[in-house]
Order: sequence, then structure tokens, then C-alpha cells
Amino acid sequence: MKLLPNLPLLDRVQVLNTLRQHYITPTQQRVEIASLLLTQYQHLSADDILAQLNQRHPIVSKATVYNTLNLFVEKGLVQQVIVDPNKIFYDSNTNKHYHFYNVDTGCLSDIEDEQVTLTHLPHLPEKTQAIGVDIVIRIRNR
Repeated sequence: MKLLPNLPLLDRVQVLNTLRQHYITPTQQRVEIASLLLTQYQHLSADDILAQLNQRHPIVSKATVYNTLNLFVEKGLVQQVIVDPNKIFYDSNTNKHYHFYNVDTGCLSDIEDEQVTLTHLPHLPEKTQAIGVDIVIRIRNR
């Protein structure tokens, strides 16, 4: 599995510009969450983000983290990867790609788009259109 390159570290001005480009009003909490999440391609849960933010300075509530992440997903800044009903990751890599999820370690990792070939999708219900295909391959340690 080839790792995707890290994004350049974003300074505060770049984070503010990125939020504005996605039509997100840059509050202090949103800037803090975006600064943490957008420094590299990574998969973090809301609890991971909350823990990391509160290590630095406890300024963000759990509700604020969830609300901000949902806004980021809605605006296309990150994508949501649901590996099971109790585990949701927020992925800073919004390029087309898929995932391995290790059920033993809880680690989610990227699979490049070119490594997966889909040859046929079912006919869609009438008056609908496909907006994406999510593939999560669950793996276990041997």
C-alpha cells in the first residue's frame, strides 16, 4: 500500500483561507479543529480530535467538535468514513480513494483509487443519481 503524501503544514492564514474557500465562517474553535485535521492526510475520530485539542488547551466541547466536523463534511472540507455504527472517522483526504479498516487495531488506512477496479454498478432507482462509492475492506491481524 502506497502512502499518500502529507499536505504542507498550514499556517493560520492558510487555514482561514481554506475555511473561507469552503464557505465556513472561521470561529476560533473551527480554526483549531481545521488546524489539527488538515495538516496531513489522516483519519481521526471526533474523540481523537477532542483529546488532542484538550491536551493543548481545553477550549472545545464535544458537541462543538461534532457540529464542526459535520459542517466540514457538509461543505466538502473532509469526508466521513463510517467503519461501523459506533466508529466514524473524519478523513482529510478528499481525493477519490478507499480504505482498509483493521478491526484489531482500529486503524483506518488509505487505498489508492487506482488499486481498486469497479467494473459494474447496479442500475440506480428511477430519478436518482450516484454521488459516490465507499469501499471499506475490513482486515484482521494474523
